[in-house]
Amino acid sequence: MTKPTKSARTRSAILDAAQRLFAEHGYDGTTVRDIAAQASIDPAMVIRYFGNKDELFAQAAEIKLSLPDLRTVEAATVGRVLIQHFLSVWEGAGSGKGMAILLRSATSNEYAASKTREIFAAQVMPAIAGLSNPADAGRRAALVSTQLLGLALCRYVLKLPPVVALSHDEIIESVAPTLQRYATGTQG
Repeated sequence: MTKPTKSARTRSAILDAAQRLFAEHGYDGTTVRDIAAQASIDPAMVIRYFGNKDELFAQAAEIKLSLPDLRTVEAATVGRVLIQHFLSVWEGAGSGKGMAILLRSATSNEYAASKTREIFAAQVMPAIAGLSNPADAGRRAALVSTQLLGLALCRYVLKLPPVVALSHDEIIESVAPTLQRYATGTQG
């Protein structure tokens, strides 16, 4: 295995610093100078590698939800599968870095909000559309998103103690029925 070049290491250090700072302070609360200081480089290097703050943000907040094909899941377990996948995205190997960045930034920055809407339209809505009537897929996907984004905000950004204290099993048992109802459009 070859050792990464100095250029690749610098780019990675900038991206890592940006992800940490954007996740902690949001887009508006993070400057190119902050990122450069965290990466121990000159601010001009950030611009050299990424062009501008928006491009760096776009790469730092890149999200591939990798939602499962819900059409292949047993219909009665869709809500459970969704919440389990959500927990693995946020608390698994990738630890939801990009998600935290977007969530913290989207409330105060239109660029971040538009990136969040793009993810919704390109990844969430198609996953939900195949479950039931495509005509109301947008509504159903939006309702699913309200639950998952609300949980993410409370657990990972605001870190509300009662929500943080919930075990995965408690979250799954509490949230899965609501996600099931929203995703499939059925009452239950």
